[in-house]
Amino acid sequence: MEFNHVSVLLNEVIEGLNIKENGIYVDGTLGGAGHSLEIVKRLKDGKLIGIDQDLNALEKASEVLKEYKDKVILKHSNYENIDKILNELGVDKVDGILLDIGVSSYQLDEESRGFSYNKDAPLDMRMDNTSTFTAWDVVNRYSQEKLEEIIWNYGEDRWAKRIAEFIVNERADNPIDTTLELVSVIKKAIPKAVRMEGHHPAKKTFQAIRIEVNRELEVLQNSIYKMVNLLNVKGRLAIITFHSLEDRIVKESFRELYKDCICPPEYPKCMCNKKREIEIITRKPIVPKQSELEVNNRARSAKLRIAEKL
Repeated sequence: MEFNHVSVLLNEVIEGLNIKENGIYVDGTLGGAGHSLEIVKRLKDGKLIGIDQDLNALEKASEVLKEYKDKVILKHSNYENIDKILNELGVDKVDGILLDIGVSSYQLDEESRGFSYNKDAPLDMRMDNTSTFTAWDVVNRYSQEKLEEIIWNYGEDRWAKRIAEFIVNERADNPIDTTLELVSVIKKAIPKAVRMEGHHPAKKTFQAIRIEVNRELEVLQNSIYKMVNLLNVKGRLAIITFHSLEDRIVKESFRELYKDCICPPEYPKCMCNKKREIEIITRKPIVPKQSELEVNNRARSAKLRIAEKL
């Protein structure tokens, strides 16, 4: 299948990264390399390090960036390993890091990957197709309590308890093997009147399972502080998120990194020695303009936050 991925908030990202022609930049979620291509076009003596856990994305990125291959290093890994990757490359600090979190248009559209609740496919949902842990394991092996927990926490679905119960009852007879089999179970769990409202009834559960399979929130939480430490002074970290759980992690992490002292107010003087590490460039997140939404509806929930290392 052709790899199509429209880069979200492209101009805003490029402007926000404040690219220096001799700088070193990391695209931690390379995808179709749309953002990376615009970064590398602006480099003279600089380097772009592209990271992705999806081998198909790396193959596509290699093709997109072939004119600039002398300035590009591609790595098959998860962006949470950025410190190890830079260490291996002998890079101490970088001038900018970009993360575009979540599932790509290509991954959603490629039926065999099992990300979509509209297409029948094996329960997979791996962003890293070399991993052995899939959505099938979550659906068929997790306890009812654990299923309820992830659907509630990661999907924010008020029907989490019933969905988990129906999944466990269904799999007692036969494993749930495909996406549409899972959709059928979810539909049974949610009352018909509710199913007629708003979004697809399986949307939140599929989101929750995908986040669990790929450890998305854990990886994001673990990476922000690490990435700020890897930035040169005036280096920037730009993060695009697509739902409130991710955005909350970015917003709260930036807020903590911005704080100067975290001692209790009753202390006569600062004992924590904490120093502010970033300037927050985006007091409010940047969202797509109407003109972008008209050509890419999937951008509608995107939010971009940018921080600069002090």
